[in-house]
Amino acid sequence: MRPGATRAGRGTWAAALLVVAGCSAGSSGEGPGEPGTGGSDATTATPSATAEPTLPEPTRSASKPPTLTPDPPHPVSVPALAAADLTGGGLRLGAVRERTAGYTSYDVTFRSTTRGAGSPPLTISGVLNVPAGSGPFPAVVLAHGYIDPTVYVRGQGMTRERGFLADRGYVALHVDYRNHAESTDDPRSEAAVRLGYSADVVAATRALVRSEDVAVDPDRIALFGRSMGSGVVLKALEAEPGLVAAGVVWASVSSLEAENFEHFNLSDTPEAELRARLKGIGFPDEDRAFWRGVSSRPYFDRITEPVLMAHGRVDETCPPRWATATHRALEAAGVDATLEWYDDQHAFGPAFVAAMERTVRFLRARMPA
Repeated sequence: MRPGATRAGRGTWAAALLVVAGCSAGSSGEGPGEPGTGGSDATTATPSATAEPTLPEPTRSASKPPTLTPDPPHPVSVPALAAADLTGGGLRLGAVRERTAGYTSYDVTFRSTTRGAGSPPLTISGVLNVPAGSGPFPAVVLAHGYIDPTVYVRGQGMTRERGFLADRGYVALHVDYRNHAESTDDPRSEAAVRLGYSADVVAATRALVRSEDVAVDPDRIALFGRSMGSGVVLKALEAEPGLVAAGVVWASVSSLEAENFEHFNLSDTPEAELRARLKGIGFPDEDRAFWRGVSSRPYFDRITEPVLMAHGRVDETCPPRWATATHRALEAAGVDATLEWYDDQHAFGPAFVAAMERTVRFLRARMPA
């Protein structure tokens, strides 16, 4: 599906209420991995099986048959997200945050709209790094990990990645998500709106393509998430097959939301408080169909793009076994998926440069700068 395209017969979609806390990154990045052999920083796991202006749009198309639930899907589910008419535009450049020899960084806003959902467009804030030069540039849309929205500030979570990419010729758009920083609060949700975040990432991609201020090549755009943001990216890829050229997921949460809920909530949040947040949705052992429907793993066969995963072997936040299980499930679904392990923890400290260099090689192979 191209950024300007719409789908016939899309259903309405309500934003998802998910209270899974996810992984926190602070002001830098986030990342766990599984022990491997060899002394290098990274080792590769099992190889992969083999009224807006109209601007040029990607020519890729989804070749995989959709695996969705019968109509109508639960309104809070990945199938509902895939059925929704997700649009984005109105990218506005605000204040200049930073100028370097390699790029200029701007505060930005754009629109995120779910047509037919009965709600007005949301304004989403973010930070945009634009390389020096005239373009058109390849671009990467960044999906940050969990940071409490009450303390989150604009552009927090992937500052290092944003600068690294821009220095190497990539436009880098960091999405704050709804309910974060200067973004509109979504009145339909109270906590982390994971499916809503994926809608905002899709909207950011379309806003870049339609921008008259930033020269972006619509056929050279990738999504890059870390921790919770990796789950956001996987669902965005499922919702809009063919939208981008590639996906990158670092230090990912589980691709099964029931595991995330149990891992991040059950041990330290009173049951009464959790049930109040869930608003009538049962715990995973009580409402298995719901938790499956909001997970990315059951719908991996909708992903048409190659995916690079990166995980620290001693990740203390997101267990390495999650990355292994997600990678195996991606391959089983026919996705061109590669998993790289690093001798590092969740935040990718010592291995950050090595992991970013590997990420840039992956991007350049599919969308050269």
